[in-house]
Amino acid sequence: MTETNQGQVTSETHAGVTTIEFSHPQSNSMPGKQLEKLAHEIHFAGTHAETKVIVLKSAGDKAFCSGASFDELLQISNEAEGEKFFSGFANVINNMRRCPKFIIVRVQGKCVGGGIGIAAAADYAIAVTAAEIKLSELAFGIGPFVVGPAVERKIGTAAFNALAIDASMWRNSDWAKKKGLFAEVHETVENMDESIKRLSNTLAHSNPAAMAEMKKMFWKGTENWDTLLHERALISGKLILSSFSKEALQKFKAK
Repeated sequence: MTETNQGQVTSETHAGVTTIEFSHPQSNSMPGKQLEKLAHEIHFAGTHAETKVIVLKSAGDKAFCSGASFDELLQISNEAEGEKFFSGFANVINNMRRCPKFIIVRVQGKCVGGGIGIAAAADYAIAVTAAEIKLSELAFGIGPFVVGPAVERKIGTAAFNALAIDASMWRNSDWAKKKGLFAEVHETVENMDESIKRLSNTLAHSNPAAMAEMKKMFWKGTENWDTLLHERALISGKLILSSFSKEALQKFKAK
């Protein structure tokens, strides 16, 4: 277990299923060190011979992920720091994309900003009805630049544009399922977890070579993301320095 700015990332493997869990007391928000650790654990699980399938989840029963850590965003003082922070989300998404194992993402609650990027980068996302989503970046003076390619790939350009433009509106889990972000939506956490257990067990006993080839097929055309997402991180890193962004973040924290 690794402490990361009061957050944690843990990983354990049982019967071919590696479960990676992240947590943070501020609605499972993501500081830079936690993003770095999460990207590392995903990469390691992808190379781990005992791992046949990965389940990615967060702790608690409320928010799945509230996106970037506001405290850390407020501390960014130059473009290099901004690019480094947002590259953390780029590295998580790219490691999910490159991982030769299927990744099931468990969405047990609200999903905001970078959290939607993680859900979109899943090979299969399973959620509960309470899992509302919102791309809030524009409200804070930036935009969903880094997560954009993953979200647009999963739900299509029109739906992505709608999420990105109306940055203050929550969309319910039914909307997210109809657009393809969630593969399944369940009424209860128990039903969601039962479905995850069934699918992960099935995949753990499936042909690893076949699944690796399927993953290549599913992600074909994203080979430029290693460069693209880091270019997008630079855009966000510049915009977060604006007075608009700093004031918006401060107002939100003051609520």
